[in-house]
Amino acid sequence: MRVLIVGSGVIGVTSAWYLARAGHEVTVLDRQPGPALETSYANAGEVSPGYSSPWAGPGVPLKAIKWLLMKHGPLAIRPRFDPAMWSWVLQMLANCTSRRYAVNKARMVPIAEYSRDCLRELRATTAIEYDERSQGTLQLFRTQKQLDGIVGDVEVLKQFGVDFTVLAPSGCVAAEPALARVTEKFVGGLRLPGDETGDCRVFTEKLAALASAAVDFRFGVSVQGLVQEGGRVTGVRTAGGLLTGTPSSSLREAILPDCSPPSVCMFLSIR
Repeated sequence: MRVLIVGSGVIGVTSAWYLARAGHEVTVLDRQPGPALETSYANAGEVSPGYSSPWAGPGVPLKAIKWLLMKHGPLAIRPRFDPAMWSWVLQMLANCTSRRYAVNKARMVPIAEYSRDCLRELRATTAIEYDERSQGTLQLFRTQKQLDGIVGDVEVLKQFGVDFTVLAPSGCVAAEPALARVTEKFVGGLRLPGDETGDCRVFTEKLAALASAAVDFRFGVSVQGLVQEGGRVTGVRTAGGLLTGTPSSSLREAILPDCSPPSVCMFLSIR
């Protein structure tokens, strides 16, 4: 199968690595002169599967309104007449309930745990080094209400065997001694000892170098638009001309060649 990946950040490069290993013909396009020169350049590089949570959740609509009214808020919406956009907004709002949040988080955590295990396997297979550290993470809670609110999340962690500890302030200080000076500012914490950190840019650059033997990286190529046929993306328009991939209906079909139909190829667009 022929796959086009738009963007050579951590997701694009890692996808290219696995797709090439699965025997697919992979081309990666990026407008920059090299990999990891946009979002992945200064990414925090935190690997925290236990913290995986859906954006849609109780209280999010009210928060979104507050963010939109802030001068430098973390959310910006540019309304336009686009049925797909408003359909997505309505679906997200429908998932901002406690029940749907619990269902969606229970779906996300095992996928995140699997991804973390794949990262460890990749590290062992390639001997790649990127200043990785496996010292866990600690999430602090300023109020008792916030601490009490993690009950549902903790149940999901228990369900999937994720190692965690709910800590009193003294336990937080034991995990991070620097907190001893500000114990009055938090009431407890959630410790996930299996979490990792690393340099996202270094990881992406080194993996791209390894993947270059089997992946066609084309840098300095600006994508001007997507080409669709029959409701499927089949290629991209660039300043240098049209590039095509064989269309497919899902990423699963590209990664799992044994699924039906086996001859279909995914066009993957990632920034």
